Amino acid sequence: MPNPSLLILPGDGIGPEVMAEVRKIIDWFGAKRGLVFDVSEDLVGGAAYDAHGTPLHDDTMARAQEVDAVLLGAVGGPKYDTLDFSLKPERGLLRLRKEMDLFANLRPAQCFDSLADFSSLKREVVAGLDIMIVRELTSGVYFGEPRGIHTEGNERVGINTQRYTESDIARVARSAFELARRRGNKVCSMEKANVMESGILWREVVQEVHDREYPDVELSHMYADAGAMQLTRWPKQFDVIVTDNLFGDLLSDLAAMLTGSLGMLPSASLGAPMANGRPKAMYEPVHGSAPDIAGQGKANPIACILSFSMALRYSFDQGAEADRLDAAVQKVLSDGLRTADLMGPDGGVPVSTGAMGDAIVAALDASLA
Repeated sequence: MPNPSLLILPGDGIGPEVMAEVRKIIDWFGAKRGLVFDVSEDLVGGAAYDAHGTPLHDDTMARAQEVDAVLLGAVGGPKYDTLDFSLKPERGLLRLRKEMDLFANLRPAQCFDSLADFSSLKREVVAGLDIMIVRELTSGVYFGEPRGIHTEGNERVGINTQRYTESDIARVARSAFELARRRGNKVCSMEKANVMESGILWREVVQEVHDREYPDVELSHMYADAGAMQLTRWPKQFDVIVTDNLFGDLLSDLAAMLTGSLGMLPSASLGAPMANGRPKAMYEPVHGSAPDIAGQGKANPIACILSFSMALRYSFDQGAEADRLDAAVQKVLSDGLRTADLMGPDGGVPVSTGAMGDAIVAALDASLA
């Protein structure tokens, strides 16, 4: 049986630095746990534009369609700000999501106990937080037509269209309900049914899918703006939140900061099952390319490492090994090791990007003792 295949796209800024630490983890699992991956690497974003004049080469897109999973670092940077919209680094990321049909974006917001004081909220509000936001990723206002900027009379008009079909909504709702069954068995669907027809349809379809297929899961509905308020008031009331592309973008970043640092949070983007039964998938940290600290050894690799943990769990049926990796990250943080973004009033042991990766490998070694 062939080894599972993984395409690594480090991207721009700190992407290559954090991905180098993930490679250490991948190598460890191959050497110590017999989990050997066929790993290939390619370019995306600004790096692809520099090499090929496009943010994603067609050959890279074809490779992404063939592998079991894609692991992406980050894209973008100020040197590309003047490019035409169609050539910006982010277009490479959006093309991957759209052409792989990665319709369900899973963004966990988990607060490690050792980092609870890094949140802007009180410790008792965030300590032990473990929620999952399921964001619809391939439809909605980011992809709807018509769109663009044109002139009406003597002024310019910008247009973006919010568009959802019943099937778009139903499939992401199923992803949320399936996840909830393996977690706290509770889903909150968020939209703006009070002012948007697409929100009315969203609420109706989510309710229909629930009543027909998942009556055992507790379902509630909430307006997205009220959801944002409740996330900052008492986030632990939620288990799984399912929402559309735009609101999911906003709410997942809000939830991310409840935990104290974007450098801690992974994500998974999942599509329909392939011939082998695994979903098409891409994993990436929530943080951006952080060009201001690129090349300085200051980047936090944990979000990218935890993205690989999600790949172990959702693409490679290795839940126990994902738990092992998560526990190694927890151990390192409990020991007080901190990259620059995690240095706070409690002090801690400052470490570089590479030293953090080495410490997690050492914690993995200790887990075998």
